[in-house]
Amino acid sequence: MKIRQWDRNLKIRLFGEALFNITFWMFFPFMAIYFTEAFGKEKTGLLLIVSQLFSVVASLIGGYLADQFGRKRMMVLAAYSQGVVFFLFALASSPWWTSPVAGFFCFTLASICSSLYWPASQAMVVDVVPEEHRSSVFALFYTSINIAVVVGPIIGGMFYEHHLFALLLAASFSCLLLAIVLTKALRETVPAQLIQQQNKKWYEFIREQIQQYGIIMRDRTFLLFVVAGILVAQTFMQLDLLIPVYTKDVVDQQTLFSFSDWSVTLSGEKLFGMLVSENGLLVALFTVIVTRWMERYRDRTVFIGSSVLYGLSILFIGQTTSVWGMICSVALFTFAELMTAGIQQTFISKLAPEEMRGQYFAAASLRWTIGRALAPFSIAATIWFGYQWTFLLLGVLAFMSAALYFVMFRIFEKERHVQAKSA
Repeated sequence: MKIRQWDRNLKIRLFGEALFNITFWMFFPFMAIYFTEAFGKEKTGLLLIVSQLFSVVASLIGGYLADQFGRKRMMVLAAYSQGVVFFLFALASSPWWTSPVAGFFCFTLASICSSLYWPASQAMVVDVVPEEHRSSVFALFYTSINIAVVVGPIIGGMFYEHHLFALLLAASFSCLLLAIVLTKALRETVPAQLIQQQNKKWYEFIREQIQQYGIIMRDRTFLLFVVAGILVAQTFMQLDLLIPVYTKDVVDQQTLFSFSDWSVTLSGEKLFGMLVSENGLLVALFTVIVTRWMERYRDRTVFIGSSVLYGLSILFIGQTTSVWGMICSVALFTFAELMTAGIQQTFISKLAPEEMRGQYFAAASLRWTIGRALAPFSIAATIWFGYQWTFLLLGVLAFMSAALYFVMFRIFEKERHVQAKSA
């Protein structure tokens, strides 16, 4: 499905979100270093866990509200709120006043806003794109994000240390601009019959929401999908949590390559910036290609293979302090990421009834929100066990994820077979 055939909503979002993502990635990869320097490793790990627990709740609420009040309304509200929060974060990192504590609260609020935005965003894609084209559309959005992952850290690496205030202001203005564009140009896509009048007391709202998510979590296939995703998330979440701290602490300044009297040397911090850009560049170049390649295989093979490669790559990263060793390990890490980049959202849409799409996508995002809530334990774990044992533990979790995917697909295929026979 070519971009010119896309629904107008998707075209607007593709370019609007690309602008915001570039500014966001100018500073986001450096936040683990920022908070570690301000609070220490152990406290940073615990604070980031608390921060992401709020995001878990916000994601569930966001999915429910996207079904009840509409995709556009939730996306616009979240974008405006995030713009305001980034502006406050900029003030807390300004030349006139610096407060890491205030910065942490703003970072937490920004994560909450993001958790409200994405369930509605993903449900909108499902609303307007036929099932056979969803993988390619999701893959192109994923490519857009990773172009930002290439450009953003390169710019951020040049300006982060002395111009964090300006980077956060840029994020605020781009997010507010996105909100204005969404307000004026987007149309609502949620099926009209799904939008209900909200005349409930707050406790009725909470009770109904718990009941709805209870139904989702009784879906055995979906529950295993979420748990397996949480386990494997402990590996890929480390790209902006453990890996920047690891490279800063253990990687000495090394020569990347030299020619005659000219050479390129990298410190641990600069190596991390390059690794993030490498990941983003590979994703930007190969997401669509790898997605089309993976569509030839059964979903079972792709999900299990991705988890196994994640486990191997994180083990390799923990065993090397060589620049080229890290580069090769991140390349394998990125291939594991690309294997499921396009098909995972399509798989969720296969499981989700039409009237609960927003909630299914929100519940599926628990893979990331709970995963991100648990992932900062790795920073504190390096104090207790050391780097090598921490990376080994992360690898084991990825292999456990592969085992759960195997069980999940046996159940899923059995259920599909029963449904086909009964039809």
